[in-house]
Amino acid sequence: MNTQKITLSKIAPVLLAFFVMSFVDLVGIIVDRVSSDMNLSATVAQLIPSAIFLWFFLLSVPIGVLQARIGKRKMLNIGMGVTALGLLVPWLFYSFAMVMVGAALLGIGNTIVQVSANPLLVDVVPGNRRSSFLSFSQFVKAIGSMLGAPLAALFAAQFGDWKILFLVFGIVSVLAVLWLGNVKIDETRQEGFKVSIGSSFKLLGNNFILLMVLSIFLVVGVDVGFNSNSGQFLIKRFGIEQVAAESGRSIYFLGRMLGTFLGAIMLTKISSNKFFMWTSLLGILFLVTILLIKSSALAWVLIFLIGLAVANIWPLVFSIAVGKYPERSNEISGLMMMAISGGAVIPLLVGWIGEISNLSIGMLVLVACMIYLWIVSMYCLKKE
Repeated sequence: MNTQKITLSKIAPVLLAFFVMSFVDLVGIIVDRVSSDMNLSATVAQLIPSAIFLWFFLLSVPIGVLQARIGKRKMLNIGMGVTALGLLVPWLFYSFAMVMVGAALLGIGNTIVQVSANPLLVDVVPGNRRSSFLSFSQFVKAIGSMLGAPLAALFAAQFGDWKILFLVFGIVSVLAVLWLGNVKIDETRQEGFKVSIGSSFKLLGNNFILLMVLSIFLVVGVDVGFNSNSGQFLIKRFGIEQVAAESGRSIYFLGRMLGTFLGAIMLTKISSNKFFMWTSLLGILFLVTILLIKSSALAWVLIFLIGLAVANIWPLVFSIAVGKYPERSNEISGLMMMAISGGAVIPLLVGWIGEISNLSIGMLVLVACMIYLWIVSMYCLKKE
């Protein structure tokens, strides 16, 4: 489908799916609250995020294959339905076993939503606005991510039950399914070719696709790696008190949220490839600077700027890849969602190097990732 105009009636329900996508970010709240309610050890509590994120690696490519057969809209609705189920199970039956079941369902649902929502959004927006809307979709997701913690606190204070959050977000998921289910969308389909798991992985033999999938692996690694290490970095590098240092995550996420909003506007004026190049270059500059400076005040500013710089790289990479091979969007989406596993690998590498040397040297891994992304952006710009 080559959409030439913006049709809000089709775009709005797809954007709501990105709000539903943000519900996976409840994992931090779930771990904290369930640990407190059930007196879990730190090791047992970490089984909850494992039960969620395992499915990205296992299911992303098979979901992309199934999606090619039944369609993106149907697949997205299945994902949001499973997400609703994952939220309602622990609300109805609150035990550790049911929390784990809910976490697994939330992970499966979110994997499906992430594989389906991005290529479906590409189908309902004009080709020249693809990158802009993909960036805006991440802004919508960021709103949902930021609402979880204050809503849980509000429900706990007003009603004595933080788990009402599960019910509210579960209802939103069901409403999103009903809305999207009543919208007709003409999807881009691949004709005359049967999509399979083999055909998906065969795409990695295409150098361009391989570069872009690895880019997703590394940018998610940078995002999670900086987010998970920023608190300890501020403590060890600048001697900042722990509670204050942990607030660095909020500053980083604020930068990311504003970055996606600004990116959505700027990408209506600047080509995706040029924006990719400049934002990668700024990411390198800000990361190197925070490793060299001695001023804690400037460090807070740089944390915000790093969030601002990396905010749009994920949607840019996805948009550029799908824009080059729109007929292979299902397979590309599956491969790129599988590459989210970079968020598990890169932070471990940062931590390991930090332990055998120091955290500042470990953070150089993130700089190396950003240099790779800048090189890929230059390659894309040259091929433009």
